[in-house]
Amino acid sequence: MKFIHLSDLHIGKKVNEFSMLEDQKYIFEKIISIIEQQKIDGVFIAGDVYDKSIPSREAVQVFDDFLTKIASKNIPIFVISGNHDAPERIAFGAEMMKQSKVYLSPVFDGNINEVILKDEYGEIAIYMLPFVKPATVRPFYNDVEINSYNDAVKTVIEHTNINKNRRNILIAHQFVTGAEKSNSEDISVGGIDNVDAEVFDDFDYVALGHIHKPQFVGRETIRYCGTPLKYSFSEVNHKKSACIVILREKGNISIEKIDLMPQKDMCEIKGYYQEITALCYYKNINVQNYMHIILKDEQDIVDAIAKLRSIYPNIMRLDYDNKRTQNNQKIDITENIEYKTPLQLLQQFYEIQNNCAMTEEQTLFSARIMEKIWEVEL
Repeated sequence: MKFIHLSDLHIGKKVNEFSMLEDQKYIFEKIISIIEQQKIDGVFIAGDVYDKSIPSREAVQVFDDFLTKIASKNIPIFVISGNHDAPERIAFGAEMMKQSKVYLSPVFDGNINEVILKDEYGEIAIYMLPFVKPATVRPFYNDVEINSYNDAVKTVIEHTNINKNRRNILIAHQFVTGAEKSNSEDISVGGIDNVDAEVFDDFDYVALGHIHKPQFVGRETIRYCGTPLKYSFSEVNHKKSACIVILREKGNISIEKIDLMPQKDMCEIKGYYQEITALCYYKNINVQNYMHIILKDEQDIVDAIAKLRSIYPNIMRLDYDNKRTQNNQKIDITENIEYKTPLQLLQQFYEIQNNCAMTEEQTLFSARIMEKIWEVEL
């Protein structure tokens, strides 16, 4: 049986105030094409369907369209809620949706039920565990001490009747210890949300969501598929893909990845303003991509973003990498302050702020301004 593992769709997300909805619609069409071409037998969506717990009308419509197109192929779809989702909203209509083979995780009630699929090798049990915290799990297990996320997930799994002789798949949305993070995930400080990979030992495959970089943790079958799109510049070097999981007899699992090519990629370029605005520089670049531009110029370019947008219309972020933005020198401006002229104080302040001395032109300009001010005061 062949499954496609997806997660962290974050439908409705904005990145640097740019709506990603059109990009999400585009990549969902690519995913549907993969489902058709690969003859996929089932779809896992491992949480963070939406970017907000109360999604916009447009975001709900995009997900509804995506689900409807997949369901029309008469294959089962398994969807759990993540930490960005309101579990009640994901669970809405769950009983009715089962008729179309769309299985939505319920609001956690102390149990994770199984959905049984069959192929020529026998039964496959699919377990759906929505994102849980210790406070979510604790009320249902009064006789168990639950102080951590690891305790919470371990307790739920230990109280689930798992037949180890058949193939078992878990869909979950947690942070597994050792996973490589990006800047775009909501991870607790100090690692208090860590879950050890060993708690998943009873499952043949664990379809994880929460981490945006594709990777496995502990063993190859405990896997994050990653986001279908890049959602921050910390992901600029990620290679996004659709994760295809092929189950044969128990113990025989293979994983394939199919690259997902976005409508607009997320890129970083770095150089001097005159360099990156030259035709010879950008003529071989897709200037429609979402851009993080880092200027090396020592002096700020006046109205830089507006000027750069004439070439790079989807610039999301502009930074400078120069002496001013690098580690500042430690200068005590108050030392012998009574013996320093106002111009000397300004020069020292400028050097603290910009990590370089004022130019001769700046010094002359500042001196003239000071003279004019003092003339008025006199």
